[in-house]
Amino acid sequence: MEIENYETNTNGRELGKRFSAHSCLVFDELRRFGQLCDAVIKVDHQEFPIHRAIMSASSPYFRALFTNALDAVEKREVEIPGVTADIMQIIIDYAYTRRATIDEKNVECLLPAADQFLVHGLVKRCCDFLAGELEAQNCIGIHNFARHYFCPNLERVSYRYLMHNFSEVVATSNEYTDLCVEDVFEILSSDDLNVKSEEMAFAALLSWIDYDSENRKCHIPGLLRAVRLGLLSTQFFVEKVKAHPYIKDNEQCKPLVIETLKFLYDLDMDEDKDLDITNPLARPRVPHEVMFVVGGWSGGSPTNIVETYDMRADKWIVCDTGDEGPRAYHGTVAIDKKIYVAGGFDGVEYFNSVRCFDPVTKKWSEAAPMNAKRCYVSTAVLRGCIYAMGGYDGHVRLNTAEQYFPGRNQWTVIAPMNHQRSDASATSLNGKIYICGGFNGQECLNSSEYYDPNTNQWTCFAPMRNRRSGVGVISYGDQIYALGGFNGAARMNTGERYSPLTDTWQTIPMMYNPRSNFGIEVIDEMIFAIGGFNGVTTIFNVECFDRTSEEWFDATDMNIYRSALSACVINGLPNVHDYTHKESKLNRETGKDED
Repeated sequence: MEIENYETNTNGRELGKRFSAHSCLVFDELRRFGQLCDAVIKVDHQEFPIHRAIMSASSPYFRALFTNALDAVEKREVEIPGVTADIMQIIIDYAYTRRATIDEKNVECLLPAADQFLVHGLVKRCCDFLAGELEAQNCIGIHNFARHYFCPNLERVSYRYLMHNFSEVVATSNEYTDLCVEDVFEILSSDDLNVKSEEMAFAALLSWIDYDSENRKCHIPGLLRAVRLGLLSTQFFVEKVKAHPYIKDNEQCKPLVIETLKFLYDLDMDEDKDLDITNPLARPRVPHEVMFVVGGWSGGSPTNIVETYDMRADKWIVCDTGDEGPRAYHGTVAIDKKIYVAGGFDGVEYFNSVRCFDPVTKKWSEAAPMNAKRCYVSTAVLRGCIYAMGGYDGHVRLNTAEQYFPGRNQWTVIAPMNHQRSDASATSLNGKIYICGGFNGQECLNSSEYYDPNTNQWTCFAPMRNRRSGVGVISYGDQIYALGGFNGAARMNTGERYSPLTDTWQTIPMMYNPRSNFGIEVIDEMIFAIGGFNGVTTIFNVECFDRTSEEWFDATDMNIYRSALSACVINGLPNVHDYTHKESKLNRETGKDED
C-alpha cells in the first residue's frame, strides 16, 4: 500500500507537506548510506542510524525523546523496548518517505506501535487499511481492536459494518460466539441492528447461548430484553419463545413473558392501534435503507410532496423537503446518496430538466438538462451513470435514449431503441439496461429490449405475455419483474418475470390491487408496488412481494393518494433518523422542527 507524502490530523484535514518529494529522497538516501546521521535507534539488537530532526518531525514522541530527555540528547544510541525490528523499520521508513507497506500480517502490530510513538499519519493509514479489509468474519475483531486503541473513525466504520451485515456475521463468524455477554447485549439491543425481523435477533441470541449452553443459559433473562418481543407475531412468541426450554425453565423470564403476552394480546384485539414507539418491547429498529417517493399526480394536479418509507416501522413519513415545483410522469434514481429527478410534466410544460436532492443537506439543486423533453420517461442506473429512455416530448413518442455522467454533469446521446415507447419502465441487471412495455402512440406494447453499454446497441428479447403501458419493471434476484399496467382495456394486477438465462417469461401471483403508473422498488429483499391508478381512481395502497414465499403482503398506505410517482432507495444515510417514523413522531410530539 503506497502512502502519500503528507500528514493529516485526526479530523482528516491535510496539515501540509512537511518536505518536498525531492527532499524526502535526499534524506532517505543519506540515512541508507549512514551519512550525517546523529543518532542510532536500537531495537532487538538491531541498529537503525537516523537523523534526530527527521524523526522528531514525524511524531511528538520522538521529538520529546530527542529534545527533552537529557540522557537521550547526549547519548548517540537510544534503545527502544516493546517493538520489533521489523515494525521499527516501517516506522522509520515512514518518517523519511511518508510511505509504508501495510498488510494483514503486520497491521495488528504496526497500528499499536504507531499509536505508541504518536505517528498519527501512520495510525490513520492502518485504520484505512483495516476499514478496507472489513468482512463478516473479522468485523467484530476489528471493532474491538479500534475501540481498544481509540481509533474513533475505524470504530464507527466497523460498527456500521457489523450492524448492517449482522445476519452474515452470526452465520459465518467465530468472533460472535466468542463475545462476552455484555457485548452480545449491546449488539442485540442496538437500534441500529439490521435484522429483517426480530425472529433473527432471537435466533442470534440462541446461537450465542447454544455455543456453551451450560454456562450461558443463565444469561437468558437479561439477553431476552434486548429482543423487541412486541414486534414478533403472537404465534411465533408462543410457539418458539415462550415454549423454548431456556425460557420455559427459567423463573426469571416469567415477568417478561407475561408482559409480552399482554402486549401482543392487546395488539391482536385492536389491529388499528398505532405502534407505541416508547415501549421497549416494540420500539422499531432504525432502517439501513430508506425508500423515497417523489412527486406524482394527486387530487387532480401534480405534486412536489416527498414521502419516505420506514421499513422497520412499516410507516410512511411526509418530508418537509419537497422541490420548488411539482412534477409527474418523471423518473427518479439514486446515485451516491443523491436523488435525481428527470423529466416529467407539471400539467402545462413537458420537462427536460433534471433536479438533484441531497438527503444529507436537504437541499435541491439543478443538474444539467437532458437533450430531449421526456414525459412518461423510463430511467435506470448502471455503473454509476443514469440512463433516460423514451417518453413523450409533447409531440411524438420517443425511441431516443441518453446517458448522464454525474461527475461531469453531462448528458450524452446513446443509440436509439428499436421501438418508440413512452410509459414504459426500465431496470438494470448484469451490466445491461432492460426496458419493457409502454405506448407507441397507437397501441400498448408487450415488446422488450436491452441495452449493452459495451457495444452501444439495443437488442430485442422475448416479448412479455401481456401488453403493459404504465408498467412497473424491476430487477429482483437474477430476474426481471414486470407488474401491473394498462393493456388497452383495463388496469391489471397481474405480473410476470423474465429469466435472461432461458429468454422466457413466467407468470407470478397477482397483486391485490390493479394499478398503472405506480412506483416500484426493491427494499429489504422485497418488491414494493406503490400507489398508482386502478382504472377508477388514484390510490395510496402499497403492497410487497416476497419471492421466497411467492406471496404478496399488504404494507401501510402512503399518506396521500398519488399516481405517476417515482421511487428510489438509498442505503446507509448518515442522518437516516431524519427520515424514520421514530424521529418523525417524536418531533411532532415535542413540537421540534424536523428540518
